Amino acid sequence: MPAGIMIPAMNMPSMLGRNGDVGGSFGFSSSLSLSQPHLMEAHHQLHHHLDMAPQNTTSESDIAAAVRIRGEDEFDSATKSGSENQEGGASGGDQDPRPNKKKRYHRHTQHQIQEMESFFKECPHPDDKQRKELSRELGLEPLQVKFWFQNKRTQMKTQHERQENTQLRTDNDKLRADNMRLREALSNSSCPNCGGPTAIGEMSFDEHHLRLENARLREEIDRISAIAAKYVGKPVVSYPLLSPPSAPSCPLELGIGGFGGQPGVGGDMYGAGELLRSISGPTEADKPIIIELAVAAMEELIGMAQMGEPLWLTKLDGTTTVLNEDEYIRSFPRGIGPKPDGFKCEASRETSVVIMNHVNLVEILMDVNQWSTVFSGIVSRAMTLEVLSTGVAGNYNGALQVMTAELQVPSPLVPTRESYFVRYCKQHADGTWAVVDVSLDNLRPSPSARCRRRPSGCLIQEMPNGYSKVTWVEHVEVDERGVHNLYKQLVSSGHAFGAKRWISTLDRQCERLASAMATNIPTVDVGVITNQDGRKSMLKLAERMVISFCAGVSASTAHTWTTISGTGAETDDVRVMTRKSVDDPGRPPGIVLSAATSFWLPVPPKRVFEFLRDENSRSEWDILSNGGVVQEMAHIANGRDTGNCVSLLRVNSANSSQSNMLILQESCTDSTGSFVIYAPVDIVAMNVVLNGGDPDYVALLPSGFAVLPDGTTAHGGGIGETGHGGSLLTVAFQILVDSVPTAKLSLGSVATVNNLIACTVERIKAALSGEVA
Repeated sequence: MPAGIMIPAMNMPSMLGRNGDVGGSFGFSSSLSLSQPHLMEAHHQLHHHLDMAPQNTTSESDIAAAVRIRGEDEFDSATKSGSENQEGGASGGDQDPRPNKKKRYHRHTQHQIQEMESFFKECPHPDDKQRKELSRELGLEPLQVKFWFQNKRTQMKTQHERQENTQLRTDNDKLRADNMRLREALSNSSCPNCGGPTAIGEMSFDEHHLRLENARLREEIDRISAIAAKYVGKPVVSYPLLSPPSAPSCPLELGIGGFGGQPGVGGDMYGAGELLRSISGPTEADKPIIIELAVAAMEELIGMAQMGEPLWLTKLDGTTTVLNEDEYIRSFPRGIGPKPDGFKCEASRETSVVIMNHVNLVEILMDVNQWSTVFSGIVSRAMTLEVLSTGVAGNYNGALQVMTAELQVPSPLVPTRESYFVRYCKQHADGTWAVVDVSLDNLRPSPSARCRRRPSGCLIQEMPNGYSKVTWVEHVEVDERGVHNLYKQLVSSGHAFGAKRWISTLDRQCERLASAMATNIPTVDVGVITNQDGRKSMLKLAERMVISFCAGVSASTAHTWTTISGTGAETDDVRVMTRKSVDDPGRPPGIVLSAATSFWLPVPPKRVFEFLRDENSRSEWDILSNGGVVQEMAHIANGRDTGNCVSLLRVNSANSSQSNMLILQESCTDSTGSFVIYAPVDIVAMNVVLNGGDPDYVALLPSGFAVLPDGTTAHGGGIGETGHGGSLLTVAFQILVDSVPTAKLSLGSVATVNNLIACTVERIKAALSGEVA
């Protein structure tokens, strides 16, 4: 809208009289409205008036203060035309070619001003009807009334802005003074937690960000602790801030991908089980329920780990304990509900001292990749769905995460156990760490669920010299109806998935990690690898080989096994499956055929393990060695038991085409089971590994054996016992049947692999036939 210049005459002496002299008075409505093209003319007129005004009547500043640049929407066509209120009805003053024309102005009376002031207080924006009525009562033109209200609104707005500016200036001065006072106080103080400077300007951006994150995490753990106190009815214990873990990380890079993809990632190439595939992360409404369930599960785990009789009853052998289910229900009435129909309870507790500090143990348990790797013989797949809390003060105290996992026995005859659960880690007042799992199946009911975990986990107590005392509790309810008859005794005894198997595996893996860190390697033994980098590379390669074997031998829902029936009464069923290997430097490209079978031997497990791992007896069962002499070139000891080692074997065959074949073998054993796993490797690639090179590019197709007790011995079939117990042996081969991934599998290839595994089984049976348990 065009702007105009307003020269109000209210309370201002007149400058132009009837005779051209200074005299008379301006009328209130005599405002000069100029459209944009006439600003220059108005400017000249204004200077003309100023030149004529006497010095003692008004000042130039008074005139300038009266000038207004107007732009309100209320200007109508009358303002655009520059109408003025003149005595005698003159019009078009701004377009009159005679700028010196004399005009007569008048002031508003005091009564008119008072009436309009009173009306303004009630209605600052009168409409046309109100303006006409007011003008009739006061004897003014409606346009005069309109301009008065416009000027009054502008005046009030200016006064209001001036008051606001004054107030803001006062507030700003107060804030500046407070800021200076606080800065001075901060410069002389220190942080009560860390002792460092508290002035923000004296710390880096990263440090400031970490402090904010630390405050957020402390609030989070306080919230969880408050829920815990409300739920279990005990006061919240305040724990001191702990510094971030300073212990060295594990020497091996855990979490190396196996044949089926990296454990814990959940993105393997075989697909996913129905339960694991259908589960998503928790909703916001579920999270408070999950937190309360985790807190109650932690309380229950502590009780299960520390209580004795009558909760745990000792058997007649004096060493085995069983859970008193009636006492359990009385002791822990809150839980995940009654046992489903058709499910069986399995509960066990074991304690052991392991060679690893408590910080690294907690890290392994709370990192899904490390957990899957260390327990690769038990955990076939695992995945973290959502982390509800990462812990506080740089450690896992208060960490809470929702997970899925699939647990296995190394045989295609035992169904895996899939679980959807929350894992909660907490440090208690006495310094003991606890990690507990509890199923969340009630939040996501699934008709295919065959297992649920009641509060299970472990207590970790720090011991001198880097050792830890671990108490493990396993408590599950499971449907065992899909287990093969060969394994029913082992599974029903609770030892296939029990606490003893978990803690024995942990003990063995801790020794393996300790051996990788060892620097005082004796050099007197022939074949011992003393190069530290070479040892680590070879152990890393062997670890990947073991993970690949364990991931491909079980009845995981990610596998599609096809059963080939045996040809005779003495021949066991063989299960086969095919996989395509594409763009993976860790295994050769093409079509890989896997075959596995399990059978019973009337021989103690320890004897079977020693027979299979001994290179001197290898020619009795290894058909691919063609009767050649097998010699150990190098080995790395992995623990106190001589059976725990990684070996590099050479086959001295009469056939010159196989003269360069090497075999990488890892044998491992504990009281619950043992493995002998091997894979042919290229001699050039192994030289790189032994010199500390990257082992990830060495192609492997592992085969091997898993030896388990049959569960008939007095103490649950421990592998180290030589009583009246037999062995459950699983044989698994992986053979590259075609180097082209897009090729079709021929029936001849299947028959060849089937004959290979059948002949191996017969040779083992024949070699051990004279050794009856």
